[in-house]
Amino acid sequence: MDDNENKNTQIIPMIPLRGITVFPHMTIHFDVGREKSVAALEIAMEGNQKIFLATQKDATVENPDSNDIFETGTLSKVKQLLRLPGKTVRVLVEGIERGDVKSYVSSDPYFEVDIETFGKTYGMPSERGEALRRSAVEAFEAYAALAGRISPDTVFSIITTEDTGKLSDLIAGSMTLKIEQRQDLLKEKDSLKRLSKLLPAIHSEIQILELEKDISSKVKGQIDEMQKQYYLKEQLKVIREELGESDGQADDEIMEYYDQLKKRKYPTEVEEKIQKELKRLVRMNPISAEASVLRTYVEWLINLPWDITTEEKLIPGDARKILERDHYGLEKVKERIVEYIASRKMAKDFNSPILCLVGPPGVGKTSIVKSIAEAVNRKYVRMSLGGVRDEAEIRGHRRTYVGSMPGRITKAISQAGSMNPLILFDEIDKMSRDFRGDPASAMLEVLDSEQNFSFRDHYLEVPLDLRQVMFITTANTTDPIPRPLLDRMEVIYISGYTGEEKQNIAIKFLLPKQMKKHGLTKKQFKVTDSALKGIINHYTRESGVRTLERVLASACRKAVTKLVEGETAAVKITNRNIEEFYGPKKYEYEKALDKDEIGIARGLAWTPVGGDTLSIEVNTMPGSGKLELTGRLGDVMKESAKAAYGYIRSRTRKLGIDEEFYKSTDIHVHVPEGAVPKDGPSAGITMATAIISALTKIPVSKEVAMTGEITLRGRVLPIGGLKEKLTAARRAGMKKVIIPYSNKSELADIHDKVKEALEIIPVKSMDEVLDIAMNGK
Repeated sequence: MDDNENKNTQIIPMIPLRGITVFPHMTIHFDVGREKSVAALEIAMEGNQKIFLATQKDATVENPDSNDIFETGTLSKVKQLLRLPGKTVRVLVEGIERGDVKSYVSSDPYFEVDIETFGKTYGMPSERGEALRRSAVEAFEAYAALAGRISPDTVFSIITTEDTGKLSDLIAGSMTLKIEQRQDLLKEKDSLKRLSKLLPAIHSEIQILELEKDISSKVKGQIDEMQKQYYLKEQLKVIREELGESDGQADDEIMEYYDQLKKRKYPTEVEEKIQKELKRLVRMNPISAEASVLRTYVEWLINLPWDITTEEKLIPGDARKILERDHYGLEKVKERIVEYIASRKMAKDFNSPILCLVGPPGVGKTSIVKSIAEAVNRKYVRMSLGGVRDEAEIRGHRRTYVGSMPGRITKAISQAGSMNPLILFDEIDKMSRDFRGDPASAMLEVLDSEQNFSFRDHYLEVPLDLRQVMFITTANTTDPIPRPLLDRMEVIYISGYTGEEKQNIAIKFLLPKQMKKHGLTKKQFKVTDSALKGIINHYTRESGVRTLERVLASACRKAVTKLVEGETAAVKITNRNIEEFYGPKKYEYEKALDKDEIGIARGLAWTPVGGDTLSIEVNTMPGSGKLELTGRLGDVMKESAKAAYGYIRSRTRKLGIDEEFYKSTDIHVHVPEGAVPKDGPSAGITMATAIISALTKIPVSKEVAMTGEITLRGRVLPIGGLKEKLTAARRAGMKKVIIPYSNKSELADIHDKVKEALEIIPVKSMDEVLDIAMNGK
């Protein structure tokens, strides 16, 4: 049995390894590039050159923590260190002894661990041990002979090892085993048990190698047979030519390629490439796999529309009519396209814009791009980037790979049949990255008008001029888009629709579309304006109109059913019968309070489905000065509450509040709908107003809603989503809305009906807020 009594502990730097397991007595070199690993290596070199090497459970994890690393590893000594260009270090280590991590001392700037080692666990073999050793040696010799990659000197040094423990470690380190198998062997302290586990693994690898050898032999035989067939067919071809019986099908295809080359105008580099590849194709056997691959490549080069463009329609008035015909609102997008058409008409070499339409789902980003293509008379191609994570999707695969093909940019141009199409990159914010590359990096060249004149698809191997292409992208948010990529695009923000805008869209576009789809006439089916408003407010909750269209389609289906079954000759939806079609109301919006309340202030919030009002309630009670925040608030919103609290404490005398309130009064701030997460700084002035009201016992006006970030000095800072928030205030029946003075310029984009219904008051300080909300000014 092994002597496991020689245990000792020590604190030592550690490097987590990816895909490598180091065994005792094993000498191996590997590259170190991660900052923590390089730092650990430098500390080890400053000391006794010893370092602990443990393997990661998942090699793809870039920044592992203690849960991502196996507990058992090997105490090793650094034998040699070589610094490579960049920050990479190549290191040669020798395993000394196995050990277990007892605890992690630190993980930054490098891993430092407290380990327990077990000394040398190798003893002289017993009879059973000798039998296991001989079996292992015999099996390893067979494995080495089949593998063919282990040098004879290494094999000899391993099979002449007498210690069973050392032998098992050397064999395990020389074989191709899975990480789990290697770790299981490393974890086993008993050398005989280790050999017992290793033997089945060796025999399994032998079987796999024998199968690989058999497969390789069969493949070689097939290749030899193909070469024989090729030789015989070439002889047969010559004989047929001598007899005048040659089959010229392959020659006809090549001649057809040459004819296309003469008829069309290709860029010089492309024409030279086609000529070169056709010469290679002529010399190949037509039925060979390589000829088939080359023929596909030549067809791609020849069939791309190198010299084909569509004539742009440069009439701003006509373009405006088309855009207005198909879409309601979206004025900024329409204006930008009309500006482009006018500029293009004046300057023929004016580059196409690269636009990014950013807005919530369902507001018409994708559909308006199709109308833009019609307005400028360009071919339209839509490319969804959602879930794209491979760079080759954009740049294509190199021809050395089996089944290689061009990237999606090249395919889009081929699909359009024109060099100046409009290509829509839909959902550009949904791209991701993995070990196959970063598609966003490839998009940098595509969307840069200064670089894309010579875009190189890996498959084509020739430059593709994308300057004439009009690129438009869409996204729900700009946060996931890399900054360099976002910098190359002109971003146009599209906000959600107000209730009036949705009603207009439904009347002009959605309802006629669904009635036509279901075969209904105006006499057979009608929805009153008040019913339509009720549908929008109580059966949909969204920024766009997708759900609204589905809800109207549902009403059309029910109407068709009633008409077909003969229940009625016409269907009319009104406020009285709306629940017959849709059931009870799904959504209710919070309305203004019946009276002025102490400790309750009405805030305004932006949500992904539009604006909403937010009641903030505050209670005070005797206590120790604790501030309690509830309602599932995010970190930013909690910090806003603390900023409001800090402001109040600094202004107690002016506000008429007991200066010692923070010692004897507990304050509980609650935001209703506790299951819904809430965050953001824009409720700062609302929380401050509610707290001051609760402390001074002065009620807050029921007619006032507010939004704005607060500072410790009481300044009111700007917020986002003003359009949606004002719409929500109007819907809730508020009379006055307090907004930050810095947001005053955005009022120009607010619908006139919203501004007419509300008294919008821009403020700069918290004093102004209190005067309006609590003093009735």
